Amino acid sequence: MAFTAIDPTTALIVIDLQRGIVDLPLAHAGSGVVDNSVRLVREFRSRNLPVVLVNVAGSPPGRTDENGGAAARRAFPDGWTALIDELDVQPSDILVTKYARGAFSGTGLTETLRGAGVTQVVIAGIATGSGVESTARTAHEDGFHVSLPVDAMTDSVLEKHDHSVAKVFPRIAETGTTDELLRLLESGQR
Repeated sequence: MAFTAIDPTTALIVIDLQRGIVDLPLAHAGSGVVDNSVRLVREFRSRNLPVVLVNVAGSPPGRTDENGGAAARRAFPDGWTALIDELDVQPSDILVTKYARGAFSGTGLTETLRGAGVTQVVIAGIATGSGVESTARTAHEDGFHVSLPVDAMTDSVLEKHDHSVAKVFPRIAETGTTDELLRLLESGQR
């Protein structure tokens, strides 16, 4: 687990830090994930690096074992998809609403980031084994360098988080902590 570099045009992607998710039972304290994610957001903004804030407003319509073969879309309560206030959404932020696990599926995010000259992405948020992992996999497959501060993410089940961190992430990304990533940004090692 070690970050080696930050490319000159690196984007931060924050997954599903929204009202309907951050207060759910989580494997790690949601407040810690929010705090670390907000630290990253502030640092990226201060360096005029792209910040992508993602929320989820649905899921793909296909049948799965978990939905009992029903392909119906789920309805969410009012306010469920709203990004949390701590993110302090700014006009410069790239806002993405997804209807899949990953932030790239059907959203045009790859093209948006490529158009901005982005070559690397840092991904944080909830849930490690779902939205974060799916976004990281696609980013890697689309040719981005991927960095994952594992203390800026969590899942509803500790085993899901641990599996992604130990088994999946080393094959598609560099991992480390928020502090390590911030030190790398501050040192200018790009």
